[in-house]
Amino acid sequence: MSEHPAPLRDAATVVLVRDSGNGIEVFLQRRVKQMAFAGGMTVFPGGGVDPRDADADLAWTGPDPAWWAEQFSTTTELAQALVCAAVRETFEECGVLLASSGERFPDPASLRAERTALVDKSLSFAEFLRGQGLSLRADLLRPLSHWITPVNESRRYDTRFFLAQVPPGQEPDGATSEADVARWAGAQDALDAWSAGRHFLLPPTWAQLTEVAGHATVEALMAVEHDIHPIQPDVGSGERLTSLSFERSADYFAGMADNVPEDLGL
Repeated sequence: MSEHPAPLRDAATVVLVRDSGNGIEVFLQRRVKQMAFAGGMTVFPGGGVDPRDADADLAWTGPDPAWWAEQFSTTTELAQALVCAAVRETFEECGVLLASSGERFPDPASLRAERTALVDKSLSFAEFLRGQGLSLRADLLRPLSHWITPVNESRRYDTRFFLAQVPPGQEPDGATSEADVARWAGAQDALDAWSAGRHFLLPPTWAQLTEVAGHATVEALMAVEHDIHPIQPDVGSGERLTSLSFERSADYFAGMADNVPEDLGL
């Protein structure tokens, strides 16, 4: 392990949820194996904060940045950037847009060019919202958890997790170069598939799925006030994943399949 851990990058991840006849479903993606971080893993939409996400010149509906700063124990400026990153990354990675003009939500399909411009960073998220006359819908998000990548990783993220429901008339898609599989799955089904070795979950993804699976409805899940504090797995003496220690790590390793197939899938 390096004596100098890689620097942390702030990031936001969004757990999209919906009710189904068999509990709560979540929108999952399997990252392409060529990705430098978490390649081949099953994850939720999300990514790093763009410095421009802190731009204060945008319309905002719902709890203000100061409220989010309190929830995530950070500065107001970073809290705004994290919420903006959550909404922006969700739109970039799966086409769901948590923004509206009043109560009218736009059709994301009509904004393909803008979505591409956000991905290639030729357009900032605040510029996009202003140009479309849209207000960021912070009221559709809920704070969920806070995880920090272990010090032994070459790429490290300081990630806040959010919950969100898909706005009416929208449906997430798989139109991203970062994932080769994208679909809805029951939270418990995803955990069972992981235990059976049909796909792989890193500890933060497992932890969020475990939390979601513990609730019968989205309404009940969204009403919970979560105890949010930073979780950074401790690195043991080994180089393997099993050398990590974190909250409920014994449950994680007890549920993990003995043999994970080379071709990971959902």
